[in-house]
Amino acid sequence: MKTKRLTLIRHAKSSWEFDVIDHERPLKTRGKSDADLIAKALGKINLKPDAIKISDAKRTLETSHIILPYLNVDQTIITYNHKLYDFSGELLLDVIKNTSPLVNHLLVFGHNYAITNFVNSYGTKIIDNVPTCGVVMLEFVTNDWSNLGNGSTLDTIFPRDLK
Repeated sequence: MKTKRLTLIRHAKSSWEFDVIDHERPLKTRGKSDADLIAKALGKINLKPDAIKISDAKRTLETSHIILPYLNVDQTIITYNHKLYDFSGELLLDVIKNTSPLVNHLLVFGHNYAITNFVNSYGTKIIDNVPTCGVVMLEFVTNDWSNLGNGSTLDTIFPRDLK
């Protein structure tokens, strides 16, 4: 039996100062600096995802644009998915379970409550609330994402831990 690794990143802190729909909210200055802290931390651990899926919301795209250059990934493994603009977690789970079995390490940029719900449902560490720009890494013993069951929480990296 193989293992699959999943890295979930919640978008950084967004701004409410603009009169835009939720999907178009940009990052706050603090969100940008937190994303930079996380980017540097992830760059040091040599994260090597096979596929990256990103919510198409503005704040999630901006977060990924700050972090991904530090990971030195091939742009062809990146896809944008409106289904990841999900808050309940049902669509997040659907996107993960429909990932190709050829992918051994999936990186997803998404939203809360979906991320907190997912890590508490499938991981081994209960997290009250994955903070903005929080990273949670999980591992699953499975050959296929479609057979996803309980996994193990490997690590968390939160901006407050890097300050």
